[in-house]
Amino acid sequence: MDSQKQPPAYSQTKDELFSNLETSSAGLSEPEVDRRLKKYGHNVLNEKPPKSILNMLKEQIFDPMILILLGAASFSALLNEWVEAGVIFFIVIINSIIGIIQEKKAQASLAALKTMSAPTATVIRNGSEKIVSASELVVGDLVILTNGDMVPADLRLTQSNNLKIAEASLTGESIASEKNAAAVLSPDCPLGDRKNMAYTSSIVTYGRGSGIVTKTGMNTEIGQIAGMLEHDDTSDTPLKRKLNAVGKILTIIGLIICALIFAIGAFYGRPLLPQFLVAISLAISIIPEGLPATATIIMALGVQRMANEHALIKNLPAVETLGNATVICSDKTGTLTLNKMTVTHLANGDDFLNKKILKAQKAVKDNNAYKDLMYAASLCNDASLSPASPDEIIGDPTEGALIPLAQDFGYSVSSLRKEYPRLGEYPFDSIRKRMSTIHEINNEYVAYTKGALDELLPLCDYIATSSGMQKLTKTDKENILALSHKMSDKALRVLGFASRTILNLPQENANIEQHLVFLGAVGMIDPARDEVKASIKMAREAGIKTIMITGDHKNTAVAIAKNLGIYTNENTVISGTELNEMTDSELDQAVKSTTVFARVSPHDKLRIIQSLKRNEEVVAMTGDGVNDSPALKEADIGVAMGINGTDVAKDVSDMILLNDSFTTITAAIKEGRKVYRNIQKVIQFLLVGNIAEITTLFIATLFNWDAPLLAVHILWVNLATASLPALALGVDPASKNIMKHKPVKTGTLFERDLVWRVISQGIFVALMTLLAYWIGDTFDNPIAGQTMAFCVLALSQMLRAFNQHSNTDPIWIRGNKINIWLIVSFIVSAVLMGIILFTPNLQSLFHLTTLTSRQWLVVIILSLFSILQVELMKLVKRSLKARQQNQALESVTD
Repeated sequence: MDSQKQPPAYSQTKDELFSNLETSSAGLSEPEVDRRLKKYGHNVLNEKPPKSILNMLKEQIFDPMILILLGAASFSALLNEWVEAGVIFFIVIINSIIGIIQEKKAQASLAALKTMSAPTATVIRNGSEKIVSASELVVGDLVILTNGDMVPADLRLTQSNNLKIAEASLTGESIASEKNAAAVLSPDCPLGDRKNMAYTSSIVTYGRGSGIVTKTGMNTEIGQIAGMLEHDDTSDTPLKRKLNAVGKILTIIGLIICALIFAIGAFYGRPLLPQFLVAISLAISIIPEGLPATATIIMALGVQRMANEHALIKNLPAVETLGNATVICSDKTGTLTLNKMTVTHLANGDDFLNKKILKAQKAVKDNNAYKDLMYAASLCNDASLSPASPDEIIGDPTEGALIPLAQDFGYSVSSLRKEYPRLGEYPFDSIRKRMSTIHEINNEYVAYTKGALDELLPLCDYIATSSGMQKLTKTDKENILALSHKMSDKALRVLGFASRTILNLPQENANIEQHLVFLGAVGMIDPARDEVKASIKMAREAGIKTIMITGDHKNTAVAIAKNLGIYTNENTVISGTELNEMTDSELDQAVKSTTVFARVSPHDKLRIIQSLKRNEEVVAMTGDGVNDSPALKEADIGVAMGINGTDVAKDVSDMILLNDSFTTITAAIKEGRKVYRNIQKVIQFLLVGNIAEITTLFIATLFNWDAPLLAVHILWVNLATASLPALALGVDPASKNIMKHKPVKTGTLFERDLVWRVISQGIFVALMTLLAYWIGDTFDNPIAGQTMAFCVLALSQMLRAFNQHSNTDPIWIRGNKINIWLIVSFIVSAVLMGIILFTPNLQSLFHLTTLTSRQWLVVIILSLFSILQVELMKLVKRSLKARQQNQALESVTD
């Protein structure tokens, strides 16, 4: 029973499988079951051992940014700055707690997968039928399936009687799959086309059958998905990678500057200990220890706003990540579509003779003309409405679509069935591709038949019209088929209906499916959600590409994609079979132009996400089924459907759409972009101050001047005049054109313009600070110079917060509204500065003095210059941009 050397079960005959698996139609004996259970284990999914709190804490502490913060706290303690050290340690503790809570939530994914296993199974052992626990199934067991059963293991079907199985959660196909046990398939047959197989967790919606267990536990298709989730550790989000990059860059710069300051001081013969403390204070100043906490608060506020928009964010960085998404990969069924088969087009006899197909909504206006068609759709139908939920269909989705159609035309299916009960039936089978039922209507026996139109039409001799029944000619049949092909070209599933009046109830095996009267046909599809098209257009305008990844057939996928604006003639479509033949490098090239992947497996989805990431795309993946889970986890941000999504999809995702609306994604993108830009504003704001501090002390040390700033001054500025405005910038309103910009694909938060602004503004503030010190030291005394330098540095920082709203618009032009928190933060920072400047005891503690009105005038003028410098840079940038636009316009005109 070495399955490794055998062809796949779906490409073996029943007899070959019986032989290879050492079983028979009588099933296994109990001793053999026990032997196989001991050898191969139970039919359960492995549960990944939960990570201990200690290991989680260890991972949190050894995060690069956390190590930087711990280093900064240690240095603060060396300088006896216990408040600063305490604040940093508090930040580390909060970040660690948040990280541990998030990781504990993620551990629920495998537990959710386990709940998808069937609790019991009906098997044949020793020739007798019995019910056993699904966990006790072994390879070779013979399992019986009936309508409503959950498939307990992967089965190669041995019998199928009108068997249909819903596999949407595994394959993504909305229509139940018709099964054929007699089929023998090629080894490369895609998962969704394996009509002689039944897979774990899928649901029997029609008929009955039996099958041999071919795989159990982690070897099943569901088990392989569980394995992907178990071994595929969650990768860092782009924001985390960017913040780590910021920390590493600043650490390197800080160490270099520390070494330079210390070496220069030693060269000038300064005492080594004071020089060391100055170097350490500079190292602390260049590390924006408030950045992780500020970023966390900014993202937390974004999460709160998203919750009000029906989006539940599980991981804080997911807000920012979605804002930078360059590609949205979306499952079709249940995400872009309703996951509910719906009749959209229909035609009765008159319509077909007039060569027209009507939309269902339009046909409702003349409902009497469709009475016979609605009777056939209602009575020749095994689906029904759930007693517990009137909107829920029990049975085959295709038949279920006919019930709301009849209701729209004013017919109650349950009332019709009570009034005209079924007196006989010929069940659907995959060979005839039709079913028939018999009813007594107006003292006559009427047989209704429904099925595939190409199989049904040859059996029809007549057609029903408003003027009565008339002969159906060969030309009429050709026209009807031509019109039905038009519906098929739109990816509609076409069902035909016919009737026949008979004198007596037929004898058993009598053929009533002949000399039929053609009543009409309907076309149905799992329709796109109404709001999705506008959302995809908005995403496209924001520079975000939408890709459909589905287990459905290529024609259906392309039809939906065209309707939604995902697919155009410039794009390509790749099927799962074509994908399997591609190397990773070929896929990396093909994915650039492909917008539809059809008939793909869960592993294929994973390859597509990995290929996009190799192309440096920031990938958001939406989905609702088990088959989507590995790709949801691999994506930069996984987005699960909250209403129709499976527990597994929700648990591995980063964000859950509580209303299952695709439009919520575009709202999340806007919020994410706002968060990203605000984090950039905070970085720019904090680093300008830090560079100003470093440049001030570096220049002073280089020229062997007395220190214009003390370590305590630097720490106070960072704590009192930087933290609150930084938080206020974190809630700055979004610009009006935030969804008109292309997404940011760079691997760092330091974009080129940002680096230039930080350096130029930081150096300018440093020059103003040095100038203030020189004026105070020259015309008064060194302590007055230090106080003036300290005030210019702090006030410049507080004032600059107001022109950080935009890097192009002037300070007086605001966004959607005024940031009131920026005003509040300025007032609070000013009060804190006033306390230490005008309280005698605190003046002495901070080595400050009271300034004269003349000195204050100098401080205010030099501080205002920092705002003027930023506004002049904005003016130059706007002028250059306008000149480039004019030159481009002139070149087009010429």
